[in-house]
Amino acid sequence: MSVRAELLRLSLKTLKAAKSSRKPSNTPPATLRRRLKLLEPVVPRVPAGTKTTKIDVDGINAVETVVRHASTDYCILYFHGGGYAFGSEPLVRDFTWRLGAACGLGVLYFDYRLAPEHPFPAAVEDAATVYRWLAKRMDPSRIVFVGDSAGGGLVLATLHKMRDEGHEMPRAAVAISPWTDLALTGRSLHTNAKADPMMDVRNLPAYAAHYLGGADPRHPYASPLYGNPSGLPPVLIQVGSDEILRDDAVRMAERLRDAGGDVKLEEWPRMPHVWHHYARIIPEGRHAIERIGAFVRAQLN
Repeated sequence: MSVRAELLRLSLKTLKAAKSSRKPSNTPPATLRRRLKLLEPVVPRVPAGTKTTKIDVDGINAVETVVRHASTDYCILYFHGGGYAFGSEPLVRDFTWRLGAACGLGVLYFDYRLAPEHPFPAAVEDAATVYRWLAKRMDPSRIVFVGDSAGGGLVLATLHKMRDEGHEMPRAAVAISPWTDLALTGRSLHTNAKADPMMDVRNLPAYAAHYLGGADPRHPYASPLYGNPSGLPPVLIQVGSDEILRDDAVRMAERLRDAGGDVKLEEWPRMPHVWHHYARIIPEGRHAIERIGAFVRAQLN
């Protein structure tokens, strides 16, 4: 583990400890979104020569990011995280261009509707809409799904839905620190509660409730861990060993493997939740993105 990663981990643990000394926040998600918007102007800009294009996908806002020399004949469809309650393109642009550069492909980000204003199944319906739109313009074998955190769970949920509806699958998928079990039954929620340098397990029930809106937490389109994963494309799953969501990733990989699927699980020692977003700071973030690039390129030949 690099010195920079150790320092990042220490900083995250310090922030987590300060927050843990208080009761879990009851601040409405809409208020937190406004606060996060204040961070958007300080997110580093994309490299020179990168082209970003806003797109209206059947009423859903999307942004295509294409770094210099990237192929536009293939596409990464990116599912953002944020507990189904947060997320915006500017906040993740330092990740999306890096993802595109590592894979040599364009990246299509989209804004699915957010909870609690738009509970389940709004997010998975929007993801399905975007995929159908993209699949009309490009052979699905040229499309790869990538998502992190709640977006990682949404990747797998959308794959279930598309398969059930008889649509052709994308070529492959990548789930980073995925949240696959909104019933919150993973042992690591408790065994890693102290070790996780970033995530506070006390916040998950509220986020799950916001998104579910009373729906069954074991519905496979909300919690893909409870679905039948047979027939899904090859999947790469990356997770940090100390994450409270570690078991969401490990059990999902086991489910895919037991169903005869092609799945690769990478458990990165002591990495925080979605450490890829710190790639500008820590080498492990850059290396993990490079691993995704290698996986995607191998799947697309």
